[in-house]
Amino acid sequence: MLIDATDQIVGRLGAKVAKKALLGEKIDIVNAEKAVISGKKPEVLAKYKARLARGDWSTGPHFKRSPDRLLKRMIRNMLPFKQPKGRTALANIKCWVGVPEAFKDQKAESFKEAEASKLTVNSISVGELSKLLGGNFG
Repeated sequence: MLIDATDQIVGRLGAKVAKKALLGEKIDIVNAEKAVISGKKPEVLAKYKARLARGDWSTGPHFKRSPDRLLKRMIRNMLPFKQPKGRTALANIKCWVGVPEAFKDQKAESFKEAEASKLTVNSISVGELSKLLGGNFG
């Protein structure tokens, strides 16, 4: 299954993807940098910077900064990833920045329930958050 994350709310997208992955589907998410996190930009940024500041470079925790890995980590937290079924489900999920050549011809789906147009509060994209945290992609 190919899913386009453009203007999709991360939490709702992640919940749907996690459920499908637990059922055994292989899922590829394209345009991960265009997914949206709901909340005010300074508050969301402060939350992620606090996570980044925990520990140190040698002992961790090590925090991913690229948008595809950020999105996969958010989805991972919606799975029972310490159990075998959760690890298998997580292995079935792949996130991509942009649209790879292998998926250019395929039609990507999106979830109507997860559209960002439903948000009444401010939001920040995963790509923008990644850049603000120091990630470089492109």
